[in-house]
Amino acid sequence: MDLEHRAIARLRLAAEMSEAYYGKPLIITVSGGKDSDICLYLAATSGIRYEVMHNHTSVDAPETVYHVREQFRRLELAGVKCTVNYPTYKGVPVNMWMLIPQKLMPPTRTVRYCCSVLKESGGAGRMITTGVRWAESASRRTKRGIYESMPHDLSKKVIINNDNADTRLLFESCKLQAKRVCNPIVDWSDYDVWSYIHAERIPINPLYSCGFHRVGCVGCPMAGRRMRLFEFGRYPTYQRAYIRAFERMLEERVARGKLDSTWRAGTTGEDIFRWWMQDRNIEGQMKIEGFDG
Repeated sequence: MDLEHRAIARLRLAAEMSEAYYGKPLIITVSGGKDSDICLYLAATSGIRYEVMHNHTSVDAPETVYHVREQFRRLELAGVKCTVNYPTYKGVPVNMWMLIPQKLMPPTRTVRYCCSVLKESGGAGRMITTGVRWAESASRRTKRGIYESMPHDLSKKVIINNDNADTRLLFESCKLQAKRVCNPIVDWSDYDVWSYIHAERIPINPLYSCGFHRVGCVGCPMAGRRMRLFEFGRYPTYQRAYIRAFERMLEERVARGKLDSTWRAGTTGEDIFRWWMQDRNIEGQMKIEGFDG
């Protein structure tokens, strides 16, 4: 079975399980990136019943927002239900600029609280798909699967990497979870992705033609320093927004009495931004304490 047929088979099984377990269509999550664009195309090709959801991160590039809006316009004309998930934190609507002061630290490679709050909170109580792929990182190869059950207690998460009848039995043996996930192209390589996009002429985010090899949140630490410098050069408004958020973060640390042990007196939002961009400590600051997990 080739990659396309295998991915479609996974989507069809996920759609069947969604109807059986939740009584609702499968949700295709779209981020504005190429991988979710492929999942959306495959869903339309498969003939399944599905809905589409986008998580509003507040730090997507303008081109990404316009790309998702255009996708929604076309889908809604075709009768597909499309929704935008606006994230909350501790029961209150939140965006990146509000979240940083509440967490008392910038998002980093090792502490990516922004992902769980802004990108992964949607789809509770539903069966969803994502464009996650093993080729994207070593961590994803060990922590992500073709099918996943996502209980509130993630230590009880179940990962399944079978394309056979055992999949249904394993899922049926689980109690109904807060969310179940299907990653239909999890085993696709970068070459597979680009070959399929070109072969099927799938419309993708225009940023891929503007020097971007990845499309995600502007300033994401996982993008690497060079790419982040490129992003902030293109979108200086986001740099200023991060600096203002870091200023409010420092003010919140002072208010909670958590400044002296971590950031020396006189530290500014720009100081934090420079440290954050270099992935190393600024002078006089050795570690981040008081993180509000």
